Amino acid sequence: MRSHLLNDLTAEHYRRSVTEGVERVAAKLATTERPFTGVTVDALAPRVERIDLDRPLHDTAAVLDELEEIYLRDAVYFHHPRYLAHLNCPVVIPAVVGEAVLSAVNSSLDTWDQSAGGTLIERRLIDWTAARIGLGPAADGVFTSGGTQSNLQALLLAREEAKTGSLGRLRILASEASHFSVQKAAKLLGLGQDAVIPVPVDRDRRMRTVALARELERCTRDGLVAMAVVATAGTTDFGSIDPLPEIAALCARYGVWLHVDAAYGCGLLASVKYRDRLAGIERADSVTVDYHKSFFQPVSSSAVLVRDGATLRHATYHADYLNPRRTAPERVPNQVDKSLQTTRRFDALKLWLTLRTMGADGIGELFDEVCDLARDGWRLLAADPRFDVVVEPALSTLVFRCVPAGVTDPAEIDRANLHARKALFASGDAVVAATRVDGRHYLKFTLLNPETTTADIAAVLDLIAGHAEQYLGASLDRAS
Repeated sequence: MRSHLLNDLTAEHYRRSVTEGVERVAAKLATTERPFTGVTVDALAPRVERIDLDRPLHDTAAVLDELEEIYLRDAVYFHHPRYLAHLNCPVVIPAVVGEAVLSAVNSSLDTWDQSAGGTLIERRLIDWTAARIGLGPAADGVFTSGGTQSNLQALLLAREEAKTGSLGRLRILASEASHFSVQKAAKLLGLGQDAVIPVPVDRDRRMRTVALARELERCTRDGLVAMAVVATAGTTDFGSIDPLPEIAALCARYGVWLHVDAAYGCGLLASVKYRDRLAGIERADSVTVDYHKSFFQPVSSSAVLVRDGATLRHATYHADYLNPRRTAPERVPNQVDKSLQTTRRFDALKLWLTLRTMGADGIGELFDEVCDLARDGWRLLAADPRFDVVVEPALSTLVFRCVPAGVTDPAEIDRANLHARKALFASGDAVVAATRVDGRHYLKFTLLNPETTTADIAAVLDLIAGHAEQYLGASLDRAS
């Protein structure tokens, strides 16, 4: 069994096995003609369920053949230019190299004596990101598993800094378009169901600052404590960016913690053309960034950053077997002192190798390309009478729906769009997302692939319109 471990006796086995796996995946990436095969759960589940995990194959090639059948053949491939659905990006090669290195060495980024240089690389990247944001010399942060964890930790810090004895009085203010993790964090933090106050948005799906001011004043009047305002720089549905300077001014006036959820919009930190769209983020008390969204990194690669590193003490616990309190005066750089996690992957390495290979401008140019593509896609939709598009994009998201000629019943239009998305997914020709806008069903393109073209967008729109029309035609046949 020792031959299956990575040690000096098995280096050649490691090299051969990894090479076989890489070649298999590379072949799939080179030959995949569609983003998805259209396989159903009923068709795929039996293949997985019939595998006897207690009877190993003892052969890498045979295992990869099996993996081809149950995973690689039917995976959803984000690198395909017609994958247009969720906030999933194709990944850059330096980051994939980093993934291979960090998995093989298997550092754990909780204590210095488990990671050494890995700790310093992560800390350097936190400093780099904080400087890009403009948080100031006292800033700090830590890598996380994703935006949900980052938002949770930021709101934990805000709760502790609020200094109130009654959790029931605490309130979080966030726009109606904010991420669901804000509500989840409130529940996990022991706050009441009414703790999150939704703030109305304008026609561009940006938080209305007049409404925010009204809610802050109401909290003061009613004896409630506004522990945090969550502004979003890149909402999941619309890519909208809340008016950060105005929100920051209100938070300063009322003495409220400002958290900016920039999980999506953080790509603008490297942008060559659109960095000014994040103006005001430098005034935040905490910021969420997801490098695995708009820095083209593999999942997971994310961080939470704070203006005042001292606030991270609210996540610090000492264990004699890990980070004993007696070592604190020695200033041993244990990242577990800042993190909600203990054992934690060296995900920072992927971003480090990407920056050292491509540079920040290289990443930013890729993100600028998808923002430009979204603007072109919006023009296509706005000029096409078959579609209704919701807002002009601030980032790379388009929300729209097909409105077939002669159909006026909103419910029938809803059903046609739901059918079109389902039929498109089943065909495997493209993958798009869906959402609800003002109670009606809409479709969504999230453009994070610089290889996608306006021709791809136009072709997918034609497919959507075709499926919607087929559904309406079949519906008329059934009615007659």
